Amino acid sequence: MSYVGPEFDPSQPPRRRFGRPLTVTVAALVPACLAGWLIYQATSGPDGDEPARSLPVSSSTSDGANASDGSSSSTPSGSRGPDKGRDKGDKSDKDGKGSDSDDNDSATKPTTPRRPAPDGPLKGKVVVVDPGHNAGNFQHTAEINRQVDIGTNRKACDTTGTSTNGGYTEAKFTLAVARDLRTLLEKQGATVKFTQDGDRPWGPCVDERARIGNQAHADAVVSIHADGSAAGNRGFHVILPAKVKSGAADTSAIVAPSKELGERIAGKFVAVTGSAPSNYVGGGTGLDVRKDLGGLNLSTVPKVFIECGNMRDATDAALLTSGAWQQKAAQGISEGIAGFLRR
Repeated sequence: MSYVGPEFDPSQPPRRRFGRPLTVTVAALVPACLAGWLIYQATSGPDGDEPARSLPVSSSTSDGANASDGSSSSTPSGSRGPDKGRDKGDKSDKDGKGSDSDDNDSATKPTTPRRPAPDGPLKGKVVVVDPGHNAGNFQHTAEINRQVDIGTNRKACDTTGTSTNGGYTEAKFTLAVARDLRTLLEKQGATVKFTQDGDRPWGPCVDERARIGNQAHADAVVSIHADGSAAGNRGFHVILPAKVKSGAADTSAIVAPSKELGERIAGKFVAVTGSAPSNYVGGGTGLDVRKDLGGLNLSTVPKVFIECGNMRDATDAALLTSGAWQQKAAQGISEGIAGFLRR
């Protein structure tokens, strides 16, 4: 390596009058230098002992994005409070509290292009999966409190959702199950679309969630949730659309197929997870018909909601926060959807 600067200027050549002594000195040094070089060659391998030097790390990411732009794929997390009268996607929040910091590692990752298996029993079928709520909703109260038309009346755009007593949020749970469900359906050849995949700071609103399924011409839509009822209330239930014809809502064409979809999901959910139907909703059937949910009222394709359990009951909460159980929940829902689509 060469250096530039006054302290590294090359020395001036020796003056002429020292020519003879210099010649003698150089002649004496040559054999010594040659001997030293031979010793070096004998003791060091062809690559030497010095470790290779690394090149400076690039400031750009592999896809060409500048790593110094401060951007992040993470979005804030949130929670949802219990309210039995909420619109599940339209659910309202009673306790209004946020979640623990654990929620930030949830999947607030941008969506990536998905490819279903090239062949399978569900090839050609489109399934829209709607992970209830959004981890960032609690930071966008003005946006999610905005009223939207659900046909029968007007309701809040969305809500924060509920959480376990330990702070594990429904939004985190629904996204985890939704992603497991997507994997299972895609392996069977289905095309799966999400209403949100941790890729937006809040929402979408309940009317947009319905619109996403409609515009995809989905063969089935499932909205995933967990309830926030009182301790002691346990079990799952599937919510079916009532017959509604008011304003922008007309569920006449989807009531029957949605009921079949819901019944199949309920049956498979019991078989795979071992969970019992709700002991506080649906009279032990695991089914509940409602006309106050915008996500159902505005749907023009078969759609149901599933409340996988009660996050406010300690026994149910232990299941809902288990990764292994979440996979079982996804499996049960997947088998129900597959049975409906193959009928």
